Amino acid sequence: MAEKSANFDEMMVAMDVVDTLRHQEKLALKELGVAERRKALIEKLRHIYAGQGIEVSDAILEEGVRALEEERFEFRPEGGAFGRFLATLYVKRGTFLKMLLLTLGIGAGGYGFYYGVYLYPREHQAQQLKEEGLKRLRAIVALAKEKRITQKAQSLMQQVKTATESGDTAAAEAAEAALERLYTRLVQTYTLRIVQVPGVRSGIWRIPPKNPQGKNYYLIVEAIDENGKALPLEIENEENGKREKVSRWGIRVPRDVYEAVRADKMADGIVDKRIVGKKERGKLEPAYTIPVVGGKITRW
Repeated sequence: MAEKSANFDEMMVAMDVVDTLRHQEKLALKELGVAERRKALIEKLRHIYAGQGIEVSDAILEEGVRALEEERFEFRPEGGAFGRFLATLYVKRGTFLKMLLLTLGIGAGGYGFYYGVYLYPREHQAQQLKEEGLKRLRAIVALAKEKRITQKAQSLMQQVKTATESGDTAAAEAAEAALERLYTRLVQTYTLRIVQVPGVRSGIWRIPPKNPQGKNYYLIVEAIDENGKALPLEIENEENGKREKVSRWGIRVPRDVYEAVRADKMADGIVDKRIVGKKERGKLEPAYTIPVVGGKITRW
């Protein structure tokens, strides 16, 4: 029994030696692994213990140095890195749970802010564009007197849907605006007549930019609504391709039509036959009562 107690005491002292070496990190780093300095290391350990009033035999000091080198008294958890991670996670589960809840709370708050400030307004705007587009499409289909108008409206509505689904708000707005313009043109009704105002020409001729040898002839007209007022319309200028909203513009006609109107006005200063067309509800263009070539100008 005494022998077992002595062995236990020696083991405890050896473990203390190892612990001393661990705390004397600089000493261990300088001395361990260099065989010729082992004796110097043991001597330093002996002085350390002597200074504490503890007598330790060389055998125990040797055993302690060997144990440190072999890491005999160092605890190594089993299961590898992942096992240690799981064990740590379990021990500190309270802390980790708080961190997880905090992270989730911050994430939820951030997403709520992002949705409220960015996503929801975009989704709401896209839904409004679709609803407005569908409303205009139904109205156009009900009004249109030509199949091509209905087809044009359906094509524009498809553009609205495609653009909103892809998040292209600008394209969706442009397509919806085109539907609005198409509807506005359909509901308009007016009479197209030659302008007759003192000091204003009723017709002009132009040399086309791309044909210096030719001449284009135009009658200057205006659209008069049901109340007798001039109605501004969006007209494309054939000379530059630009669209402008104007109250008067020129419609290109054959030369003989132009000359007939010119002779009429020169006879007494008045154009007797001023009406050249009428625009019905449900159509895009007026029905002309005179031959026209098709081009228009907005400036002269």
